[in-house]
Amino acid sequence: MTEPFSVLPEVADALADGRPVVALESTIITHGMPWPRNIETARAVEAEIRANDAVPATIAVIDGTLHVGLGADRLDALAEAEDVAKLSRADLAAVMATGGTGATTVAATMIGARLAGIEVFATGGIGGVHRGAELSFDISADLHELSQTAVTVVAAGAKAILDLPKTWEVLETLGVPVIAVGQDRLPAFWSAASPHPAPLRMDRAADIAAAHVMRGAMGLPGGQLVANPIPAEHEIPADDLAPIIEQALDDAEIAGISAKSVTPFLLARIFELTDGRSLEANIALVLNNARLGAAIAREISAIRREMA
Repeated sequence: MTEPFSVLPEVADALADGRPVVALESTIITHGMPWPRNIETARAVEAEIRANDAVPATIAVIDGTLHVGLGADRLDALAEAEDVAKLSRADLAAVMATGGTGATTVAATMIGARLAGIEVFATGGIGGVHRGAELSFDISADLHELSQTAVTVVAAGAKAILDLPKTWEVLETLGVPVIAVGQDRLPAFWSAASPHPAPLRMDRAADIAAAHVMRGAMGLPGGQLVANPIPAEHEIPADDLAPIIEQALDDAEIAGISAKSVTPFLLARIFELTDGRSLEANIALVLNNARLGAAIAREISAIRREMA
């Protein structure tokens, strides 16, 4: 086996100094966006985190090594790589043990972040309960990961292609705090608001950071989901999206798409059906989440310094 774990020096130095670091997933690069928008977005998100006084750490498995933080060359190569595995908790170690290359989902990114000591992770949207899960039992490992891995995840809610009521219900059952930012209803990925009331609301990064630290002090397992709405000027209203999502779901069923292939297929189909508008919204919400993630990481670092 190769050396299983590597932290980019920039990230390692920041962690050693107690400076804020924000983890980033890599499936958004390999499975979520077409080239070259994927690498353009990856660079923009890292730049946004740096502009907000934190250090980005994109996580991926390359040739069997779990990299926490990717240099420019590795980031570029990953963006153009083909046949990259999509890694979650179940297959992360197996791909590493066999020297493979894979991009990390929300669950796998949380694991990598925890191993490195990173407390905040910014992404687009989490996985959840797929529509028809009462028959297929297709439920993302992201939900269980949130219940056991102590990382605060900043997302624009769960992906709108999912069964959102069941997703929120599962998170409640698992004891995961779901915090809406600045509003009383949960966002729905491309849409700033949904009909679903938020279990918790916080308006300041300092409060979210304090809740994260308090959970650790109490010995509570798991992390927090911070549901950060897409900026209104970039959203696609839920009423506009509903028939498009239904058509994409029908197309997936006709094509026999299942398991890990469902989400990339649906995102690509919705991109086509919205004439690219969904991708622009996706990029806007990821950048927005990166800004908030950096703010939360800064506040956690400040609390840790006061406690030292």
